[in-house]
Amino acid sequence: MRRIEGFTLIELVVVIAILAILAATALPRFIDLQTEARTAAIAGVAGALSSGSAINYAARISGNAAAQAVVSCSTAALSVLLQGGAMPAEFSVSAVGGSGVQGTAFTCTVTNSVGGTPATATIIAVT
Repeated sequence: MRRIEGFTLIELVVVIAILAILAATALPRFIDLQTEARTAAIAGVAGALSSGSAINYAARISGNAAAQAVVSCSTAALSVLLQGGAMPAEFSVSAVGGSGVQGTAFTCTVTNSVGGTPATATIIAVT
């Protein structure tokens, strides 16, 4: 007698049911990652602005002519602190404080137009 090999219909249905349960529990987690990714991107831009500001200030006090004057939280003023010299299009910066005094630290808030939690960047004034 010939033996038939393969999966039964019950086995296939059970596998499909298990995959459906796994997909139903995992899908909401993947949807929520979009907001977390935007928040991380905002924090990355804020960190880059803070680091660029510290490097710019160090260059100014060491006498490097390439250091840029930064005394406000405007997007144009802070873009010089980023690699490439431009703020990403969907990000904006608003002032929390500001100073025109050399070496004084002030805070700027970085936001993303498509969502995410805002982050703050500490900027050191360079005149």
